[in-house]
Amino acid sequence: MADQKQWEGTVSVKLTSSTADQIWPLYVDFCNLHKWLTIIDSCQHVEGSPDPAQPGCIRYVSGPGTQLPDGTEGPRIWANEKLLTIDHTERCLSYEITEGNMGFKNYVANIKVSPGDENGCVIEWSYVTDPIDGMASEQHLVSLLSSTLHTIAKRMEEAIHSS
Repeated sequence: MADQKQWEGTVSVKLTSSTADQIWPLYVDFCNLHKWLTIIDSCQHVEGSPDPAQPGCIRYVSGPGTQLPDGTEGPRIWANEKLLTIDHTERCLSYEITEGNMGFKNYVANIKVSPGDENGCVIEWSYVTDPIDGMASEQHLVSLLSSTLHTIAKRMEEAIHSS
């Protein structure tokens, strides 16, 4: 795979009832991804800065494995993710997957929360990664990230409006 071009792209979601100022503090809480993403049941600080909003912080995320053809559950999915940069003024952060069992190699993501129309905002998730073993195409990754981002955004909006 060394000769294959890296995959890179951006997915986004537009929220109409939550502002960037409301969403950003939820994203900055780097070690609480499990609150927003249902396929993750554990997210914890494992290394680096004890402040989850400081570059160098490493989180361990994991979730149940997928169901195998014989009906049993496969191995748990997991990854260690390192916060690389964070900019509270621009409301953006970047992180990399340093190790894991989901096939990602040289994966770096950038998340940006921008003001949108009136009471809304836009969340953009851009990525660059080596092609992923076992994944049919980059379009499959785009679909996965888009679905993941929509789930996160929906749960964040629900949390904001239920408090």
